[in-house]
Amino acid sequence: MPNHASPATPTYRLRWLAPALAALLAAGCASVATTPSAAPEHTAALAQLEQGQAREAAQRLEALAAAAKGSARNALLADAAFAWHEAGDDARARALAAQVDVRRTGGAGRARFALLQAELAIAAKQPGGVSAALAGSDPATLPAPLQARWHLAQAQGLETGGDVVGAAAARARADGALQGAARDGNRREIERLLSTLDDATLSARAAALPAGDPLYNFAGRALVRRGLPLPRPFDTGEGWDFSQRAPAAADGYRPPRKLAVLLPLSGPLATASGPVRDGLLAGYHAEGRARPPVTFYDTTGTPAGAVAAYERAVADGNDFVVGPLGRDEVGAVFARPDARVSSLALNRGNVAPPPGHLSFSLAPEDDGIAAADYLLAREHRKVLVVGSNDDNGRRAVDAFRARLGERGGSVAGVVSVGEVDAGGLGDVSAQLAQAAAAGADSVFLAVRGPQARALVPQLAMAGFASRTRVAASQLVSGTGKASEDVVLDGIVFPGEAWPARGVAGLPPYSQVSEMLPTARGGAARLFAFGHDAWLVSAFLERLVTRSDGELAGATGTLRLDGFGNVVRQPQWSIFSGGVAVPLANTGR
Repeated sequence: MPNHASPATPTYRLRWLAPALAALLAAGCASVATTPSAAPEHTAALAQLEQGQAREAAQRLEALAAAAKGSARNALLADAAFAWHEAGDDARARALAAQVDVRRTGGAGRARFALLQAELAIAAKQPGGVSAALAGSDPATLPAPLQARWHLAQAQGLETGGDVVGAAAARARADGALQGAARDGNRREIERLLSTLDDATLSARAAALPAGDPLYNFAGRALVRRGLPLPRPFDTGEGWDFSQRAPAAADGYRPPRKLAVLLPLSGPLATASGPVRDGLLAGYHAEGRARPPVTFYDTTGTPAGAVAAYERAVADGNDFVVGPLGRDEVGAVFARPDARVSSLALNRGNVAPPPGHLSFSLAPEDDGIAAADYLLAREHRKVLVVGSNDDNGRRAVDAFRARLGERGGSVAGVVSVGEVDAGGLGDVSAQLAQAAAAGADSVFLAVRGPQARALVPQLAMAGFASRTRVAASQLVSGTGKASEDVVLDGIVFPGEAWPARGVAGLPPYSQVSEMLPTARGGAARLFAFGHDAWLVSAFLERLVTRSDGELAGATGTLRLDGFGNVVRQPQWSIFSGGVAVPLANTGR
């Protein structure tokens, strides 16, 4: 019951290629555009190829070519070579391709043959020949899966030639036709390419992109992650409609008419929902202007419960939804084909946010990415990584390593540690010394406070006491006694803005934490998270439509990344005298 409160598998021949290109090889077999002027027998063979019968189509096309002459024979040979390539017989494809006069091909047949030649060059580890192979062909004549393969091949050729931005743009043009792991892999490649650009070049190239260019949102996301301004708002398409909301105030305040909040009020996640709920209501009541009615719906902490709660919220006429909170819950709601009411999910799901939906999280991955960017901005590129062997530690470490590698850094060593009270930490000094000898210039710690206190002496013995040490936010878990935590002095970590510098509209952290148990200790982070969920809901149009759209939230500075994610620039803090203080106050 509502609780009303205050208002296709890759073929073997190109396994070494980027996942997106390999995954599309199979998909392309079922998407072959025929040439309108082709003879009926030629068209029938191409239809056979389209149905996935590549070997049979190749044999038929080759037989037709043997009996044909002139331009017809040339076109049949080109398509037979492509069909053999799709069937996995590149030796036969090369033999037939050698007989084709590319100057006598055109349209879709020319584009297919160009794609064949480009992928053969890549398979032969000769990507330098890709650009020449694709020259003169038009990918627009091909169906979407083959267009994506054409652009992915082009990207490899451009990158080989040193055109990083061109390669990223080609991959961005392929993105719309990719799905699942292929899309994820391609997007990582785009991020890797853009990460090689310095700030000035990235900003200039993004500003030069025309409206609607598929690379713009990728470039804009890279700018946001670096804390740089956008040249113009993100291209958001048709995902957002604010027409039902009241006119915006001068500062961008434009809340929904009726707000639903989906939280696990019962079940195993109920404990986490309390601070989120109280933080959201704190922000809600701090707003003196007109506010929408708010209804809380219990998801019970399950995917089925989240979907049912979302459906009830829609049926009740809510025009915006905050939640759900669990990762599986978010994935279940995002996967719905009829999720027509926009939402702000409070976690990352296993699927990307659909148009008109956002994902906001305090995930360990965010800490790993933030720590990598922090070190890279200070020219630390060879890092010792120490992580706990629990889920949070592993996720933060994996994200850190990926981000560091994308931007040209490297890991000098990885040390995994257990809990101190379980005897799992042990003596890791030899591993630390080995990383120091390998030239590690800094340390990333994805561990809790007690683990860090036990590690610091060993780090000092290995020579890391004077080197930059950055930790994930889980560092503060298990801290709070300055006499014990003084050993952590000098360690930097991403924290929340509210305890460090205060937030407009909220009383000081010390005052609220004295009054509310849900704002104390580790729960304070979730309290701040709930506050910011209200803030995003109320100022969403400002975030979506303005290039300078950002919010000074309780968890940090909030912006959107163009792909449905709220990006948080944390408040960096440092231990000094056993107490966590804002980094800016230390003079570093």
